[in-house]
Amino acid sequence: MELDGRVTVVTGGTRGVGAGIARAFLAAGADVVVCARRPPDAPVVSAGRTARFLPVDLRDPASVENLFARVAHRHGRLDVLVNNAGGAPYRLLRDGGPARHARVLELNLTAPLTASLAAHGLLRAARGCVVMVGSVSGTRPSPGTAAYGAAKAGLESLARTMAVEWAPEVRVNTIVPGMVRTELSHLHYGDEHGIAAVGRTVPLGRIAEPDEIGDAAVFLASGRAAYISGASLLVHGGGERPAYLGAATAERATAAEGAVADRGATADRAGAAEGVVADRAATEAPPVRRPAPPRAPTGSHGHHRSQGGPR
Repeated sequence: MELDGRVTVVTGGTRGVGAGIARAFLAAGADVVVCARRPPDAPVVSAGRTARFLPVDLRDPASVENLFARVAHRHGRLDVLVNNAGGAPYRLLRDGGPARHARVLELNLTAPLTASLAAHGLLRAARGCVVMVGSVSGTRPSPGTAAYGAAKAGLESLARTMAVEWAPEVRVNTIVPGMVRTELSHLHYGDEHGIAAVGRTVPLGRIAEPDEIGDAAVFLASGRAAYISGASLLVHGGGERPAYLGAATAERATAAEGAVADRGATADRAGAAEGVVADRAATEAPPVRRPAPPRAPTGSHGHHRSQGGPR
């Protein structure tokens, strides 16, 4: 398979998007290590293979250094680091003090930097890569998760700079997911009807599955992306339809005009069709004959019926 023998670490890889990423790498043949503060409720498996779990507190640099020392001892190398761990509760800026918002920044921006620095030596030796997991929240206003959106915007900037500083030995790219169905989707979108309704706001008509984010990560880590570094790959189903289009009247007026014009064009085509049939009938009618001598039989003409008009 594409990543046979490659060693991959997925932070926050025990559930949700992280577990989907881990499964995709397992299916691609990689040896996968997933890490988080707590072990998964069930092992992360795919294609008959199981990810190894190692505990880590990504906010603690010493714990992070120990993680990669254990990876090096067990596997002897590291080819891919996926910085996926992150997230934030819904909290308006005024409802959280500076310390709470700072913890969100620490998990979503500082922790990926800490992990990348700790893994750099191993990645450089293997000529490996880093895949950051960003968010569309970093590209647009993110009310209720402002610190999270700011951290994800910073993560993309960090990745672009790392891609320059660490080239050519280490490639660095960012996946920018939109909405993804996870174990916690109901907290954000409600029941299945709510999730489906939210999905209909996406051009592709649904929200993503975790393994689809994983497929994008596998691509960026594979040889097929050997010349891609410092890039941000949007995986958001086409994004979001701008809200102002739903409120604007110009588009509806244009659509109505178009419908009237279409009806007019249809009527014109129907009228033209009638004219063509009538012209054809007139053309095909037998010419009028001069009176025949008395001894000749009289002829009769057939009747032509014009067919056409609106259907």
